[in-house]
Amino acid sequence: MIKLNLPVLFAQKGIRVADADRMSKLGRSTLYRMYNNEVTRIDFESLNELCKLLDCRPGDIILYEEDDGEVAEEGEA
Repeated sequence: MIKLNLPVLFAQKGIRVADADRMSKLGRSTLYRMYNNEVTRIDFESLNELCKLLDCRPGDIILYEEDDGEVAEEGEA
């Protein structure tokens, strides 16, 4: 499962969603959905805005976690 690491990054920077709304070109409802991992896709413009806002790289924002019950392919440890 791919998740956005925004709660951690926002906490590290001392930023709330309302602050991010004022500091970026992203709308509050979009930010809330991303913050709560309720999005199914993210466009490059939004990702770019988050990177500028948080002074980070896309890999800091996007995380991969194995789904519950996901089984490793044969030959994988």
